[in-house]
Amino acid sequence: MITIVSGLPRSGTSLMMQMLAAGGMAVLSDGERKADTDNPKGYLEWERAKQLPKDPSLIAEAEGKVVKVISQLILSIPDGHDYRIIFMQRPMPEVLKSQDEMLKRRGTYEPGGDTSAIEELFQRHLIEVNKWLAAKANTTVMRVHYHRVLRDPQAVAEEVVEFLGLPLNLEAMVGQVDESLYRNRMKK
Repeated sequence: MITIVSGLPRSGTSLMMQMLAAGGMAVLSDGERKADTDNPKGYLEWERAKQLPKDPSLIAEAEGKVVKVISQLILSIPDGHDYRIIFMQRPMPEVLKSQDEMLKRRGTYEPGGDTSAIEELFQRHLIEVNKWLAAKANTTVMRVHYHRVLRDPQAVAEEVVEFLGLPLNLEAMVGQVDESLYRNRMKK
C-alpha cells in the first residue's frame, strides 16, 4: 500500500504529513525543501514527485510509506499499486491568500492580479481530480478539511488511523497541530 497526502498547494498537506510522521509512519521525503516562515515545521516533500508525469513508475519508491503528491501531480500515479489517499481540503479564498502571502515573502508576488481566473482554474482542476479518483479501482480516498484538523485534531487523527488501518501514535499526531500557524484566514 502507498499512502499519499494530496490537495491543492497551501491546503494543509504539510500538516497532515507532519501528523503522520509523528504518528510513526515511514515518510518518503528528501529534505530538499527546508522549513521556512511559511511552513515552520517543514514541508516533508519528495522532489522526485515532480517527475511523476514523465516517469510514473517512480511512485513505487513510496510502497509502505507516505508521500506528498500535490493534486496537479496525482493524475500521474499509475495502476499497479493500492493507494490510500488523504485529500486535504481548504476554502479556496484561504488557499489563494496563503499562496499570495508566500509569494510576497519570497519576492515573487505580482500585485493587482484578478484571482478569479486562478480560482476558476483550481475549481475545474479539482473537478477533474475528483472524477479521476472516483474512477480508480485501486484508490481509497479520505477527504479531510483543514479547519476540522484545527478544530478537532483528536477526532481527525482517530479517523485517519482507522482509514489507514495502522497502529499510529494518536497523541503524537495530535501534538503536531498548532493553531497559531493558521494565519491566512477567511474574513467573516
